[in-house]
Amino acid sequence: MSNPRTRAAARARRRGSGRIPLVSTGAPRALSNTLGRVPELPEMQALAERLHELLAGARFERVEPLSFSALKTVSPAPELLPGKRLLSTGRRGKFLRLDVGDDLAVLIHLSQGGRIDLQPRSVTSKPKGGVVRFRFDRDPAVLVKEFGTERKAGWWMLGPGDDGPLAKLGPDPFAPEFAELVRTGSDTGRIHALLRDQRTVAGIGRGYSDDILHRAGLSPYRSLASLDEAERERLLHAVHSVLTEALEAERRRVGGLPPKLGDHFTVHGKYGTPCPVCGSDLRRVSYQSHEVTYCPRCQTGGKILADRRLSRLIR
Repeated sequence: MSNPRTRAAARARRRGSGRIPLVSTGAPRALSNTLGRVPELPEMQALAERLHELLAGARFERVEPLSFSALKTVSPAPELLPGKRLLSTGRRGKFLRLDVGDDLAVLIHLSQGGRIDLQPRSVTSKPKGGVVRFRFDRDPAVLVKEFGTERKAGWWMLGPGDDGPLAKLGPDPFAPEFAELVRTGSDTGRIHALLRDQRTVAGIGRGYSDDILHRAGLSPYRSLASLDEAERERLLHAVHSVLTEALEAERRRVGGLPPKLGDHFTVHGKYGTPCPVCGSDLRRVSYQSHEVTYCPRCQTGGKILADRRLSRLIR
């Protein structure tokens, strides 16, 4: 009889080592899995619009907390919601906001594995990975659930005058304050990190940061302080145009928010495939616990960026 450890090692060899190359080899690769991607401004804004169209004016019938740790607040209690009317749904940053009568509000953050299903009110089964389910006096019920093993999606009950986690968010990407920051800011950190910092600008994450910097023709390792006036205007235009186009694409979606997102990305997750502008192979580099996709020809003058975990030589 073969040793279990030997059999496990053989299976691992058949599957491959599982290690991810730091940069692509140039050969075409399968597109990266978009499961586990945090929904960003376009996905959350379009979702808020769909929910508003379906449920604005409906009354809460029941709230079903399905994960003990997902509710991040103690007061107000969720038991206050039944009987109250859903006035509107909106978005702030990557948060979904449900505004309720009596100045109550519900915030939902899906994190990486969280998604939303719209269900018939007749569904009563407790789903795997369920976070919370909201039932109204008409269809659909709204189910928040999580895929995978990590449990990071959360929801908040907010009372009058309480902004909760929204208080720490920076301006919207389309707000004048963000345009002023891009045009006059002197931040010396890397632009990719700046765009993802929710305290600086709310709603942009890893995916759209890649696409924005590709469209602007800027290295993800550049800093805002290093940009000249023309580059700053290119960056601001790229932020607005990439997010606007993505929002238009998301508005064609129906229903909730499915597990797989990002099917309209230009470069994010597409390392090893041809750049849509110049045709050279897209590359990726590990940075701050995640991966950045970029085009050396369009963004870095042909330079292959160094992986910051392994080298500090290339800057």
